[in-house]
Amino acid sequence: MANDGRWHRRAMLSLGGAALLPRQARAQGSANWPERPVRIIIPFAAGASHDVLVRMLAEQLQVRLGQPFVCENRPGAGGNIGTEAVARAAPDGYTINAATIGTLTINQFLYTRLPYDPLRDFVPATLIWEGANCLFVSAQHNPSRTLAEFTAWAKARPGGTTFSSAGAGTTPHLAGELLRMRAGIPATHVPYREGGQRVLDLASGTLDFAVDNVSTYTALLEEGKIRALAVAAAARWPTLSEVPTMAEAGLPGLEVPTWGAFAFPTGTPPMVVEKLAETVRRIAGDPAIRQRFLRAGGKSVASTPSDTAAFVALERERWQAVVRASGARIE
Repeated sequence: MANDGRWHRRAMLSLGGAALLPRQARAQGSANWPERPVRIIIPFAAGASHDVLVRMLAEQLQVRLGQPFVCENRPGAGGNIGTEAVARAAPDGYTINAATIGTLTINQFLYTRLPYDPLRDFVPATLIWEGANCLFVSAQHNPSRTLAEFTAWAKARPGGTTFSSAGAGTTPHLAGELLRMRAGIPATHVPYREGGQRVLDLASGTLDFAVDNVSTYTALLEEGKIRALAVAAAARWPTLSEVPTMAEAGLPGLEVPTWGAFAFPTGTPPMVVEKLAETVRRIAGDPAIRQRFLRAGGKSVASTPSDTAAFVALERERWQAVVRASGARIE
């Protein structure tokens, strides 16, 4: 019986050691991450500003970490299709969510049914870029040169005004609604499927204004066909240093930033999450990269996983109130 007891104890110890092996293997694998190509799923179409910025960052990640970071576009449903794909992926560090302000904060309050839970299904790693929305008007068809002049012009329009966006619940839509409410101007939202057309319609005077991403209008700004009146941000935008913020122009509190972030499926080893965040931080510190990002319409930024999670939580709280006030809802 004694021998049987010793055998039983040895067997249990052996089994316990075997149970530890997968855990030890995972830890070792995390330390060596990445050991094979990494997928970055971009939940929007190729060529959009978010897509361009993420691909620029993916190139740098490959250089610094020695493995391909392959960008895969899965657009549709306001970013929900691609985001759901990451939520269902294995939490092994080899699938990254190229998230945005929409997919991590706005969509949960906009869509009646969301195929993922942005709080439960993802571990934020780092912010990767920041952008700004700006009030734009046609240089040829709108006499306004300041926010005050625009407000007076809009209030005097017999039939009210129109503003555009890429769809209900996007930051240009919500920014336009905030401007309408806070400036007290009559305005009707006109959603567009095709971004280029709404830019051309603004320049031609078919639309009256837009509060949209700076990068979307860069070309027509340079050609003098679009005029920028005020930036919906806490500080002036580097490439539009002569354009005041909304607060400077007389409308405080109207700040509608845009941003992108990297997130992993919940359960991804913390060592992987930290390593990605640290690598992005080093990339964001490169002056040449910062200039490339600015030319593409965004600021290159980085943050720790804990800071990113705290930031996203605050953004959720803020945008819940904004979406509710706008009345936007998508079935």
